[in-house]
Amino acid sequence: MKSTDVSPSPAAPPPGQVDGKREQVAAMFDRIAPRYDLLNRTLSLGIDVRWRKRAIRLLAERLVGPPERLLDVATGTADLAIAAHEALAPAETIGVDPSEGMLAFGREKVAERGLGGAVRLDVGASEALPYPDDHFDGALVAFGVRNFEHLQGGLAEIHRVLRPSAPLVVLEFSRPRAPGLSQAYQFYFTQVLPRIGRTVSGDAGAYTYLPESVRVFPDGDDFLRELRETGYRDLHAETLTFGIASLYVGIA
Repeated sequence: MKSTDVSPSPAAPPPGQVDGKREQVAAMFDRIAPRYDLLNRTLSLGIDVRWRKRAIRLLAERLVGPPERLLDVATGTADLAIAAHEALAPAETIGVDPSEGMLAFGREKVAERGLGGAVRLDVGASEALPYPDDHFDGALVAFGVRNFEHLQGGLAEIHRVLRPSAPLVVLEFSRPRAPGLSQAYQFYFTQVLPRIGRTVSGDAGAYTYLPESVRVFPDGDDFLRELRETGYRDLHAETLTFGIASLYVGIA
């Protein structure tokens, strides 16, 4: 009888703040990069596009004058960096992410839109951003703060590279609290989503990690407290789509 050697699916990164998590997260996103955009649109029914537009509007409302330079942390395949650049027209938008695989797809999008001289994508970690102090007029993070190896370290680094009074806008998954909806959300997120993600991406670990990382993330008032403790002021939070996601704003 002929045997087939089937390699096990790579393990998911640890949720929460764990030393060494950054490399595991980058490797996970490298693996799923070819299917990442398709899965995002499928699993969110396209709602994530509207969420990103709202994040950009919030950033625009809090900018101090026309922006010269914007930063998108955990940029992934650069959807938010491109949309922000096209909406707000800075001289330069920089996206940074630890996954070279995700950035490769982002660079293709940048080239297709003819933005190669204006949108730049760099490999880098949120806790050690390769930029000088007071460098950016505004910053965004979409669905990335859950993946920071150390949450306050990443938030503090973003604060360092922002100019005084520059805004940070964070878009992240959160947990609905309404009775009934909370249970339905939990079932979808823990039972349905991992199966779809595994089928489409071929990576079981990535879509097991997603609900686990959301479960342990300090959302709502707890995340505002993290922002306050890392030096942000004039804090604001709002929920989106019944609390499935949330937007947070802090001023450096």
